[in-house]
Order: sequence, then C-alpha cells, then structure tokens
Amino acid sequence: MTSNAMSEPSDVDLVFDAHDELGEGVTWDHARRQLISVDIMRGRIHIFDPDSGSVRTLTVDQPVGAAVPCRSGGLMLALRDGFARLDTDSGALAFVAYVEFDQPGQRMNDGTCDAAGRFWAGTMCMQERPGRGALYRLDADGSVHTMVTGVGISNGIDWSLDGSTMYYVDSLTQRIDRFDFDLASGTIANRRPFVTIDPADGCPDGLTVDTEGGIWLALWGGWAVRRYAPDGSLDRVLRVPVSHPTTCAFGGTALDTLYMTSATIRLTDAERLAQPLAGAVICHRPGSRGRPAHAFAG
Repeated sequence: MTSNAMSEPSDVDLVFDAHDELGEGVTWDHARRQLISVDIMRGRIHIFDPDSGSVRTLTVDQPVGAAVPCRSGGLMLALRDGFARLDTDSGALAFVAYVEFDQPGQRMNDGTCDAAGRFWAGTMCMQERPGRGALYRLDADGSVHTMVTGVGISNGIDWSLDGSTMYYVDSLTQRIDRFDFDLASGTIANRRPFVTIDPADGCPDGLTVDTEGGIWLALWGGWAVRRYAPDGSLDRVLRVPVSHPTTCAFGGTALDTLYMTSATIRLTDAERLAQPLAGAVICHRPGSRGRPAHAFAG
C-alpha cells in the first residue's frame, strides 16, 4: 500500500443473500434498472430489482461465469461450454457459439461488453493450472475471436475513460495488465503490467472503472476492494466483511452504489459462521460514480 492510500472501514450494506458458493459477474442493467449476478458452479443467474427488493433466480445446467444484458432482450451468458442466450421470460437457453466445449476440465469465467457491444469473456482450467485458458471476444454476428492465449484465470475487464486502454486481470499473474485498444476493430495490442498485487494482500479478481478513471479491484482472499488511480498508484482501500470478494460494479439510478459479489466455496464451516455476509451481494457508497455498462449488441 502506498503511504497516501486511504483505508476505509467495512461500512457495507446487504443487498441480497442468495448464499452463493461462488458469486461473480455483477453488472447493473441501466436500461432495465436491475442488478445481474451469477453463482458460477451452481449455474445460477440472479436478477435483483432494487425498487421492489425482489430477486429472481434462473438456473442453467452448467457453470456460468458471467451474464450481460442484450440490446434485443434477455441475457448473453458465458457458460462452461461457450456463449449462450438466455430468454429471461421463458428460461429457454440457446447456444450462440461453443468455446472449448471439447475440454471438460475448462470453463468460462468473468466477462463484460465493450462500447461497441462485443462480449469479452475468458476461460480457465477448473484445477487452476497456469496457461490453460484464453480470452475470447463474441461479436454481434455470433462470431468468436481468440484475443489472448496462455491465460491462467481470466478475470476482470474494463476500459479507460477515453476507450484507448483495456484493463485485464489474469489472476494467476497477480497483476492488472493493460492493452492498447481499438474500438473500431475490437483489437488489442501492446500488453504490459499496470499494477502488481502482493500475494499476501490477496489475489486480483474482478474490476470496474469509475467516472474519474479510477480502477476498483476486488481482492480474492484479501478482505478488500482497492481503488487505483489512472497512474497505477493505490488510492483507497475499502475493507469488507468477507474474505473473498470476487468482483464489483457501480449501479443504482445515480450509478453511485458499488455492488460487490462474494464467495464461500473456500471457507471452512467456522469461517462461514464468522462471515455471515459471505456468499451475499453487498454494497457501499464510496463517493465515486460508475459508468453505464454496455449491453451485448446482438
């Protein structure tokens, strides 16, 4: 931690508790005023309505790493076997593109959409073996493009305010990396480290970028979400009452609420008792605001 970083107490609120094993993929659907998140290994997708306080949970028959809204309705999912569209009214699931489906030890993990509506999501080996995964880009026409290979655990993705930089986490590298990004072509280049995390502080997981260009990073095993300034300096540390926060995203009408997912999958029974909010979606209002998440263009 840099000397000027501010550490904040765990003044977080419970959003809803679905008792997730591996909560992930939180995103705010700004058009529909709904919060979407997943419970990966159970194949559950949660849709939370903050106006009514209700949670609707849909289940698919394989692990789901991320779910993003589609412009045409429904959700696009990053599943164990690839990308599939979920009709949230009927529950019907239709595969759009298979990815590594012939490798049963692999699954898709975290993902999000760029400003052109392309869905970026990556894979990982379920035994967390280095180099077995990749990062993919799903375009609106259903075509899939391999963007990065040799990935350990593909995780957080977001873009700088001007759209020229893509931030990316491969958790096994203990880093946030950055790429040069071209929106028109959807290409990335010139990968280089942005921030390196000491393993003693946790493992880098999901991230989001706020309206000032700050990068908020969840630390798996680290009891914290950190904010890094655009120059890579550590600006703030939000202490949270769960040891395994997994990702974060701004939402709410004013986009001023930082929503965070969490996990219980690595906890002992005693640790679960000591962390009653583990496995829940929690939130905090840090005084920063986020940007509306992009929907899939298909």
